[in-house]
Amino acid sequence: MMSNLPVMGDIRADPALPGRVRDFERFLTFIDAIVAIAITLLVLPLVDVAGELSDGGSVADLVSDNTGEIGAFFLSFLVIANLWLAQHRVLRHVIAASGWLTRLLLLWTLTIVVLPFPTALVAGHDAGDQAATKLLYIGTMAASSLVLSLICLEIRRNAALRASDDRPDVVRAFATFAVFVVVLVLMLAVPALSYWPLLLLLLPDRLVAVWRRRRVSVHRSA
Repeated sequence: MMSNLPVMGDIRADPALPGRVRDFERFLTFIDAIVAIAITLLVLPLVDVAGELSDGGSVADLVSDNTGEIGAFFLSFLVIANLWLAQHRVLRHVIAASGWLTRLLLLWTLTIVVLPFPTALVAGHDAGDQAATKLLYIGTMAASSLVLSLICLEIRRNAALRASDDRPDVVRAFATFAVFVVVLVLMLAVPALSYWPLLLLLLPDRLVAVWRRRRVSVHRSA
């Protein structure tokens, strides 16, 4: 079925064509709309929580009793927003898509669409369900990061897709995926850490920068 998908934006199109080819532009608009819907769906469990406020009930107590759901919403909102920003950054110089890039973008979109489901599972489960919930929740994020890394590779290797010589940072993309894997392992191995290991996602840029400085230093000394 996937093999019959059309190529979004013929990479053999007139090279003088300004900007993105129309089909690819429409395809990206479609993806943006899906991401917008997915990020909006995150708030629906909170709408249900608001319906539990009875006459004479305290909003403060309602918020206090549902900190898990509220925290999961903000966390997933930030994750989806950052994944979209990363995707936007990767595609900013892309003017057309190969068949492989089209498939990868659809697969990436699937990971975003799925994320509201594990988000709804994050809070309110007993200890026996927490491992499966974390695996599904962080695993979905890791899968999204992996697909985005493969998108970077496709764009980097295929100059015909790009309007400039700027190429996606593949090292940074795979470093982020690696950190997601580390986060998942830590959360499953040490349940008491809860979701705090996600703070490690602040590290990839710094780690890549340090690695590149050392690489340059070694190259110069050699």
